[in-house]
Amino acid sequence: MCLLGVGAALAAAAAALAGASPVAVPFLVATVLAYAGVSAVIVLTIEGRHPHPRFGAANLTTLMRLGIAAIFAGVVVEGLLDRSRISAGVAWTCAALLLVALVLDGVDGLLARRQALASRFGARFDMEVDALTILLLSILAILLGKAGGWVALIGLMRYAFVAAALIRPALAAPLPPSLRRKAVCVVQYAALLVMLLPIAHPPATTAVAAVALAALAWSFAVDIGWLLRRGVRPAT
Repeated sequence: MCLLGVGAALAAAAAALAGASPVAVPFLVATVLAYAGVSAVIVLTIEGRHPHPRFGAANLTTLMRLGIAAIFAGVVVEGLLDRSRISAGVAWTCAALLLVALVLDGVDGLLARRQALASRFGARFDMEVDALTILLLSILAILLGKAGGWVALIGLMRYAFVAAALIRPALAAPLPPSLRRKAVCVVQYAALLVMLLPIAHPPATTAVAAVALAALAWSFAVDIGWLLRRGVRPAT
């Protein structure tokens, strides 16, 4: 029911945005399909990973963030079809939505702990929504001309790490909680927010992107080094 409720609200919001801006049908279709696709994965994978009887306010909050990511997916599709459709108004709207997503990201973990509904599913759901959002925003930054195509590395690095773990199983072992990792994630979001702003232009945005990418590469290097030194294989 939560999935359907948020989906219906998302479809209404996407339709309203499509009617009030240069983006249109491809945006609406891509937004709905992105949300529906990830929702299907949730339904298929939640069993056994979320042992609580309720979906929980924390997961609902993350679901709202997924809805915002789906809107970004729609904007990216429109931009790939015609960059001119990503007007200054659309960029400002995306920046505002990103701020909302950042606020929601700050409260979902707190809600899970307060309601005693923390789970492996919730932690993974939160992380994957972060990864998807950052990937979409890095592509959007390219479409907006804020930096070169190398900015996509910011969004692709998480997925490259997952792919590497298939070859080197030690990389799939769980990592301990890390303030450094959380801080670097905030840096990525802050940098991408700056690149969304119509008032920000190269070379300033290029420098911001370079700093964000360097911080992310350093963070991944630290984690990879720790995992390889431990040589831990994931439990089966």
